[in-house]
Amino acid sequence: MKRKSKHNKSTYIKFRCTQYEKKLLRIKAKRAGLSISAYCRMAVMEDRIVERLTEEQLEAYKVLVQYHNNFKRIRNMFRKRNPKLADEVLQLAQEIKTHLYNFKK
Repeated sequence: MKRKSKHNKSTYIKFRCTQYEKKLLRIKAKRAGLSISAYCRMAVMEDRIVERLTEEQLEAYKVLVQYHNNFKRIRNMFRKRNPKLADEVLQLAQEIKTHLYNFKK
């Protein structure tokens, strides 16, 4: 999430770091879809920096959404016939939903 600043960004700051730290900054900035300078600015201002999901993570998220929806449907089918089974299926659907929320963090 890029913020537009009203301030002119014409002041330069240099700081020393190891090659490892520089590489780590580059990787983390890329994962968040930011430049290194934007990443550092956001970090110092304690803004929330969100990494973009990889293709594999996005696929896993989609699969979990589908499982959650399927288990909710199964629960609805068994709600009257077997309430105990319906409750267990609902609990499983809620656990999946918890994992879906973890994707957003």
